[in-house]
Amino acid sequence: MSVEGTAGRAEDTVRTDGTAEAEDAAGAQDAAGADDEIEVRDPVSAPDVDGVPRRTTRRFPLFTRDTARPEGGGRAAAGDAPAPARQWPVLLVLGLVGVGLLITALDVFRVGTLVIGGALLAGAVLRWLLPSVGMLAVRSRFTDIATYGVLGLVIVLLALMAQPDPLLKVPFLKDALHFTVDS
Repeated sequence: MSVEGTAGRAEDTVRTDGTAEAEDAAGAQDAAGADDEIEVRDPVSAPDVDGVPRRTTRRFPLFTRDTARPEGGGRAAAGDAPAPARQWPVLLVLGLVGVGLLITALDVFRVGTLVIGGALLAGAVLRWLLPSVGMLAVRSRFTDIATYGVLGLVIVLLALMAQPDPLLKVPFLKDALHFTVDS
């Protein structure tokens, strides 16, 4: 990478107000010549493909080139560990869901669905407590915790209210059912 090539590229960019970035070109020459370290001078400059800091716009790009990893989406174990060990949180949740489905298939409906709901609640707790959970991180930490927690809680509550002989009785549900179904 030559300094002249980076200076020419930096001069070709135009700010949104229409002026050339001459001072950014001079800063790019200084950054390229100083031990090849990337210097980010302000919060809106980011390195380009060649590693030269460039002023970016606040507009969204027309074409997305890559996506950011979700917050906490790093490996759950060291990089030299085998793949299953690095993804143990999601494997734990999926394993518990599989056990719950197996129990449900063996005609123990209530216990199986309680295990499935508990697995989702365990996923929410893991996402809350661990800094890196691997592929269990799908979106932001808050969104993952809210999604896993609400779905797990709803499945547990529905399993407790399932007929026959519900373990959790909600008084207004009988009245709501009485008004909707005529006997």
